[in-house]
Amino acid sequence: MKGKGEMEFDPNNNIIKLCIQGMDMEGKSKPEEASRLFLQAWNEATNDFEKFTAAHFVARHQKNISDKLNWLETALQFALKINNNIVNGAIPSLYVNISKCYEDLGDLDNAKKNYELAISFTDKFSDNGPFYHGTKADLQVGDLLTAGGRSNYNPEVIMNHIYFTGLVNGAGLAAALAKGDGRERVYIVEPTGSFENDPNVTNKKFPGNPTRSYRTQAPLKIVGEVTEWVRQTPEELQKWREKLANAKGEIIN
Repeated sequence: MKGKGEMEFDPNNNIIKLCIQGMDMEGKSKPEEASRLFLQAWNEATNDFEKFTAAHFVARHQKNISDKLNWLETALQFALKINNNIVNGAIPSLYVNISKCYEDLGDLDNAKKNYELAISFTDKFSDNGPFYHGTKADLQVGDLLTAGGRSNYNPEVIMNHIYFTGLVNGAGLAAALAKGDGRERVYIVEPTGSFENDPNVTNKKFPGNPTRSYRTQAPLKIVGEVTEWVRQTPEELQKWREKLANAKGEIIN
């Protein structure tokens, strides 16, 4: 069940590609070039999600606090309008950043109001699924997936949580990257307890939780299996493996 106006995050979308190029320029300490790419993304954006994403990036390159505030409020208005699980994870941090701008401008009333809104929106949203988990393990309907396995991305790490996603293609990619020699399996799963946004992706590169990635300490119950998803080419998978091998930063566990 998709929320109102929900779309799937597509790394091949032209606006997303421009934002990735902009982030690449940020990483190379070329802020002017990054800013130009983000503005280009904004000017070429055609739907609310693209405009929300571009505005978020344009905001962080504003040197003037009033300009930064305007762009943050623009991003927030699109996020509230979209109101789905791809963008909702970004809403509390947008309110916090807006609050900081008001504080810097000496408007303490609006700073306080936006900070309170940030708190009120935290954990307010829920995703109704369906949910998927990708693996190479051969499992049956009714089996439980539990935390405590080794991380696919760092075998020295024993995971305190079990991870899952609302995107079948994302689970398919996880299955392809999973350790083991078995065939790739994507199971339909039901959380048996509470779950949260995966902090390893939420608000990291893109605002919100565009991959609808979640984690839980409670078991996941397998309720079915899917066999149809968009599979990556061997070349694309190799790029993912290289990216993971070179990934900087710790896994938040």
